Amino acid sequence: MAKEMILVVEDDEDIQELIAFNLTREGYKVIAVGSGEDGLKIARMRNPDAIILDLMLPGIDGLSLCRVLRADAVTAVSKILMLTAKGEESDVVSGLEVGADDYMAKPFSPKVLVARVRALLRRNVSDADDEGSSITIHGMTIHPGRHELLLDGKSIALTYTEFKVLQFLAKRPGWVFSRYQIVDGVRGDNYPVTDRSVDVQIACLRKKLGKCGKYIETVRGVGYRMKE
Repeated sequence: MAKEMILVVEDDEDIQELIAFNLTREGYKVIAVGSGEDGLKIARMRNPDAIILDLMLPGIDGLSLCRVLRADAVTAVSKILMLTAKGEESDVVSGLEVGADDYMAKPFSPKVLVARVRALLRRNVSDADDEGSSITIHGMTIHPGRHELLLDGKSIALTYTEFKVLQFLAKRPGWVFSRYQIVDGVRGDNYPVTDRSVDVQIACLRKKLGKCGKYIETVRGVGYRMKE
C-alpha cells in the first residue's frame, strides 16, 4: 500500500534534497519545490497529506503561505511542519498562530524530522479513532469526527491544534490542566514545545470563541480549565 504524499517547500537545494532523500527512503511520495508560489500551486493540485514548509522563502514567505493554506478548503487539512532557521520562540509562536501543526529549527536531524512527519501523519489515524460523541457546553457544540465547532449554531473555523485543545478541555470541564498536560493530551507524550506556544493557542481560541472565550479560565500558577 502506497504511503502518504509529502510536499517539501524549501529554497535551499541541499536541504531540499536531504529532506526528499530521507522521506523517499521511508517510502513516502515526495514533491519538492523551491518557492512559496510553486508550493501553493502544487498543494492545491495534489492535496498532500503533509507539507514541510520553510519559514524564509523567496516571494511568498512561509508564514504567509501557511495562512493561505489554512484558509483554503482544499489544503486546510494537510499537516504542516514549519522549518525555521533561527529557532527563536517568536518564530515558533508566529508559526503556530497561523496554523502550523509542528515546527523544527535548523539545523535538524533527518531522523528526527522523519519521526516528526510520521507522528503528524499518525494523527489522521488517531483522529479517526477519536470520532466519539459530540460535546455540548456553554452554547458550543464540538463534533470530533467532523472537526467542527458550532457556536450558537454558527460554524467557527479553528486550526487543528486549536480544535484539539478545545476538545481536550471540554471533555473534562472543571479539571485544571498544566500547559504540558495540554500538550501531551493534544500532541502526544514528550512533545517539545514552549509554555508560550500553549498560551498562544489559548489566546487564539478565546478570540475566535468571542463571548464564550471567558469559559476557558486561567488558573494562576497551574494552567487552564474549561468552566463547569
